[in-house]
Amino acid sequence: MSTKNLTYPEPKISQIIFGSRAAAPFWAVVRIYLGYLWLTAGWGKVTNPAWVGAGAGGAVKGFLGRALELTAGDHPSVQGWYAWLIERIFIPNAVVFSNLVAFGEVLIGIALILGVVTGFSAFMGGFLNASFLLAGTVSTNPVMFILATWLVLAWRVAGYYGLDYWILPRIGAPRGKGFGRADSDAVKDVKSQQVKVNE
Repeated sequence: MSTKNLTYPEPKISQIIFGSRAAAPFWAVVRIYLGYLWLTAGWGKVTNPAWVGAGAGGAVKGFLGRALELTAGDHPSVQGWYAWLIERIFIPNAVVFSNLVAFGEVLIGIALILGVVTGFSAFMGGFLNASFLLAGTVSTNPVMFILATWLVLAWRVAGYYGLDYWILPRIGAPRGKGFGRADSDAVKDVKSQQVKVNE
């Protein structure tokens, strides 16, 4: 028996929630809301000298310094392996990471609002959320992480009302039946012809 191109069948409920055109408006709202959160958070950092500019790295060092304080006790909020990364990689390169986080948040926000490669953009946002959570910061990160995860699952339709409508087919992502506007026009023509026949 050939094992080539075997895939696990997607349940109908998953298709409806994460892959149907009917769900696209809902995911557009989620996408734009999450994009707004990222854009406002990033803009606050980009315009802050402690993140970008002469004092770049200062805010990151303060944030990571507090994270290291959470490594003590029987049930530390920050795990030892992450504290090792903080001490040996993040803090010594605080200026680089400061700019990466600030501009990264802005780019993620813009990409999500415009619907540009939504699945990947949401994944990168979720990666940042996970990094902040691992550093012991809760705030809005759990909610944003959950929304990002859902958008990753809904990558096929989350950007339908956005630039992904044109981008995804160009990069090789298959478009489902009835998702093209030409398909929609064809369906309308068929229905109008059926009405005329019935008359």
